[in-house]
Formats: sequence, C-alpha cells, structure tokens
Amino acid sequence: MENQGRTIKEVDQFIFNLPDDIQELTNALREIILNASPDLVEEYKWSMPNYSNNGLVCYLQTAKKHVNLGFQKGNELENKDTHNLLQGTGKTMRHVRIKKMEDIQPEALTSLIQTAISLNK
Repeated sequence: MENQGRTIKEVDQFIFNLPDDIQELTNALREIILNASPDLVEEYKWSMPNYSNNGLVCYLQTAKKHVNLGFQKGNELENKDTHNLLQGTGKTMRHVRIKKMEDIQPEALTSLIQTAISLNK
C-alpha cells in the first residue's frame, strides 16, 4: 500500500469488519482518494471514513450492496462531472454509488476528488 502512514487504524478496522465484496470496493476507493492528493487527511467520524484538506472533501459510506463516495460540496461539482457519476438531490451533498469493481472509474473519480479539494482553497 503506497499510502502508508496516511491511513489510520480506525478506518482499517472499519474496513476489516465489512463483508468481503464491500471491503474490496472500499479499499479500492480509499486508494483512489489517497492517491488523488498527498494533502488529504484520513479521519474516522460519523461512523465512516472522511477525507479532508482545508475542510471536508469526501467520505466513504458503506451499505449492504454498495459503497458511496460522497462529496460534501457535491452540488458545486456537478458542472465538472463529465461522466454523470454524481447522484443525490440534497442541498449540497452528492455521491457516486459503486456496486461492483467494474463501476470504479479511477480517472473520473480522481478528477472529482481533485476538484472537490480545490473548492476548499
């Protein structure tokens, strides 16, 4: 894992306790998030992994059949979401729902994460 020293025990434990298929998705998304920027800080709050840099950037929310990569300022990302991955109709939050490994589009997700980081500058 190339992001050694950037991951925290609480998130390791959280992922370890997930069902295998969801664990695989969560680990893959965690890697993409941490690889998107060396400045992102991993935290465990609200019972899920959160990533911040000058404020909240994104989070991983797990369910029985999917994992959501969520963005606190998702509404501000919608015009940059060229792959139409974002879902949700809340005031500000949006998420990308991942149900299987094939759903993961690393370049598109990295771009969204990096744009989300720039919103906090």
